[in-house]
Amino acid sequence: MARSHLTLAALATSAVPGLDIIEASSFGGSGGDFDCALLTGRDGKHWLVRVPRNERAEAEQSADLVALRALSAGVRTRLHFAVSAFAGQTPINGTRAIVYEFVYGSKSALGAIDVPKASSIGRAVAAIHALPTSFVADSGLPVMSSVECHRSCVTIIDRAAATGMVPAALLSRWEAATEETRLWQFQPTVINGSLSADSLLFAGGDVTGVLGWQELRVGDPARDLAWLLGARDEAVPEVALDAYNEVRGGTDRQVRQRAMLYSELEVAKWLLHGTELHNQEIVDDAVNLLAALADSVHRDILNPIGPQTMPTMAVEDVEAMLTRTERAI
Repeated sequence: MARSHLTLAALATSAVPGLDIIEASSFGGSGGDFDCALLTGRDGKHWLVRVPRNERAEAEQSADLVALRALSAGVRTRLHFAVSAFAGQTPINGTRAIVYEFVYGSKSALGAIDVPKASSIGRAVAAIHALPTSFVADSGLPVMSSVECHRSCVTIIDRAAATGMVPAALLSRWEAATEETRLWQFQPTVINGSLSADSLLFAGGDVTGVLGWQELRVGDPARDLAWLLGARDEAVPEVALDAYNEVRGGTDRQVRQRAMLYSELEVAKWLLHGTELHNQEIVDDAVNLLAALADSVHRDILNPIGPQTMPTMAVEDVEAMLTRTERAI
């Protein structure tokens, strides 16, 4: 049973000494993994309080909290957008309620992202990737080399191949990408690791905040760009990548190609998720998505993933898959 916003407000006052709340309202709907309320303090400041509803949400919240603590005030000064800050916590029925400072802005669905927002996204991602890697290592968060990033992709492909449900043409395409040594000659950077349209807040056409840092690590910068390839407007990923490269200096010449590989491997991961849960509905859905993916990249099957490769999944398919994933995991 969902906790009311009044209950959450009471928990927040316990979590943050001296917090004087004059208004509380439910936030984020009732179908997610968290009970969440938006709070207004007497000083006019806004806060969010969240309580996880399941073990997966609890693990995500814990990982996000570790990342937010790693993002010190000094690190945050290097970012031109806001990142939520931890304010306090209190135990509740075997889990905990956590209070955060509210980050202002509006979300934009993947299919609604336009060119101005794409440019701002590219600059925001570049700012994350320009952060010093030392704070990640000092916080005990994962630090992956380019070899380890490559190996993780190979592992996903091998596991997907073992199911016998991935079209041979897709396997050949992915294996060719992993065998192209130039693709994997990159310098790992700080990455958010779980970026999506749902991670970003906007005011006008500018990114004002980035949410969801539970996968913060040093790794392949292409991971933070892969989701853009599902945009409805083909200009969106192009503009975002151009803005990204302008800030980063275009030092990673193969980032676009690896982003495409990561984007396609999301469908393989969905298949593996279904097989691990022995959920035939998810497996069947993944098989259909893989077939559609094979059809859409048919013109590129005989060639390695290259710089001219265009998005391989329609935005409706990407958004539907992400929605199904959130509900099923």
